[in-house]
Amino acid sequence: MERKNAWLSYGEKDVEALEALCERYKDYLNRGKTEREGVSYIVEAAEKAGYVSLEEMIEKGEPLKTGDRIYAVCMKKSVALFQIGREPLEKGMNILGAHIDSPRLDVKQNPLYGDSDLAYLDTHYYGGIKKYQWVTVPLALHGVVAKTDGSVIPVVIGEEEDDPVFCVTDILIHLAQDQMEKKAAKAVEGENLDLLFGSRPLKIEGKNDDQKKDGQKKDGVTENILAILKEKYGMEEEDFMSAEFEIVPAGKARDGGLDRSMIIAYGQDDKVCAFLSLEAMLKVRDCERTSCTLLVDKEEIGSVGATGMQSRFFENTVAELLLLAGYQGDIFLKRCLSRSCMLSSDVSAGFDPLYASCFDKKNAAFLGRGMVFNKFTGARGKSGSNDANAEYIGRIRGVLEKEGVHYQTAELGKVDQGGGGTIAYILALYGMEVIDCGVAVLSMHAPYEVTSKADIYETEKGYEAFLKMN
Repeated sequence: MERKNAWLSYGEKDVEALEALCERYKDYLNRGKTEREGVSYIVEAAEKAGYVSLEEMIEKGEPLKTGDRIYAVCMKKSVALFQIGREPLEKGMNILGAHIDSPRLDVKQNPLYGDSDLAYLDTHYYGGIKKYQWVTVPLALHGVVAKTDGSVIPVVIGEEEDDPVFCVTDILIHLAQDQMEKKAAKAVEGENLDLLFGSRPLKIEGKNDDQKKDGQKKDGVTENILAILKEKYGMEEEDFMSAEFEIVPAGKARDGGLDRSMIIAYGQDDKVCAFLSLEAMLKVRDCERTSCTLLVDKEEIGSVGATGMQSRFFENTVAELLLLAGYQGDIFLKRCLSRSCMLSSDVSAGFDPLYASCFDKKNAAFLGRGMVFNKFTGARGKSGSNDANAEYIGRIRGVLEKEGVHYQTAELGKVDQGGGGTIAYILALYGMEVIDCGVAVLSMHAPYEVTSKADIYETEKGYEAFLKMN
């Protein structure tokens, strides 16, 4: 059952539409490297398309009606969008669900220190990474500083052409004999992923030789860093305690390959599926069933916390919508969720011929062959997996084939090779039909990941067809 390469079916209009979509996608990647930035982009796009906030709807107290477009935000890190269909809400929704967090380095709460005339920020990696991939690449700092007076200061350093960038250093090959004998997991330790932040000491006439503060000798380089932070952002050292700084690869998303058939960028797991879910959601109008796009945080660390899928954010939001629609009582919430259908929009591992031994080639996702369905994920004996029903898969296939969407099926590598999970199993707890579906990615979880423009184009078409499904 080998699937055909989607590029072979495209005419000139398809290529034009594909390129336009991918340009918008690259803009999203550049502007939404963190969850906060992603939510800001999504809300801006939604409001331009006529969506109004749930808070505004509740304040007005007007009854929900067909065609209403509503969004809700949780702590500026997760967002849900709804378009109300003609069918009663209690009969369920068509849901696209993706995550907007990506592996990265997080700055600790007491991070700044100096050593040997160098200043560093102490970090803690977030999500599953190969630590050795994060050394000696240009890095940028994104985040916010929350001051005690309630103000919140956005900070982005390293993305503009004239910005400085940062890096994590590595030992030179000439002195790396001991390092080279270690296993890859230990070649670079997590505690050594500290960000090189500066090297110029603050010069104070007559005081540098014996500069003291509260009886302690003060490092001149860290003092200079603090002086710059105060000048540019009004930030004191204590403000690191209420700051959220994420360290991500610097630079913009780029076309990949001499034929420009791919995109190379940071964070495509799972920003590619989040963006395509948003695109499909904004396009769809006049639906029979209510459409929903749910974009959440914390998937890379188990979907935990107030902004992760395991929180009650989505459930509470749907309950508010049902109340606006005139439904009262928990039974209607249970009916709505259990009768819903979902595509857990997450990426799949693209087959890499350089590492063919990790894959079952008959059941692998190939770049350029369309959107990917994973009936199950998990590890080894499908542990931690949602396993989609055959009837649901058959129904989805019928919708895609009717719309001429290229698609393929895959597993996440060989049976005992490893594994991974998505938010699918959490939504399945409500009793709804769920299957994992998204874009194949090469070098997943690396600082720079690779996707096919054809897969991006086909997946957006597939998501749009799903949202229209009766």
